[in-house]
Amino acid sequence: MSDALDYATWAEALREGRLLGLACGCGHTNGSPTGACPHCGSRDFERVELPTEGVVHSETTIQVPPSTFEERGYQVVVVEVGEAKVMGRVDGDGVAIGDEVRLSGVVAEDDGNPAPRFEAI
Repeated sequence: MSDALDYATWAEALREGRLLGLACGCGHTNGSPTGACPHCGSRDFERVELPTEGVVHSETTIQVPPSTFEERGYQVVVVEVGEAKVMGRVDGDGVAIGDEVRLSGVVAEDDGNPAPRFEAI
C-alpha cells in the first residue's frame, strides 16, 4: 500500500487548489507529508485526496509574526477536512471554532513554501 507523499507533490497540489494526505492502515489520516504515522509508527500509507471544505478545530491570532512576515494580526487555524487536520491561514474577517471553511485556492508563500488559506463558507 505504500504510496509516499513528498513535500513537492503536496505543495504542487496545494497550488492547484487540492489537498492531499496520507491514510494509514491503523485508521489515522495525516493532512501533510510525513515519514511515519504519528499514531502507530507505520511507514505504509495510501495517498488520498482530502476534501477542500471542513470545520475549524482550533484557531489563534498571530500578533508577533516571524521576522519574514510584515503582516500582524493574522489568524491561523487547524481545520478538520474529512479524517485529517490541516493547518492554514484565514482570509477575511476571521472564524471561530466550529465554523465551516473552504480552501480559498490562494496560498501564502514564505520563501517559496506554500501554506493553505481558508475562508468562511
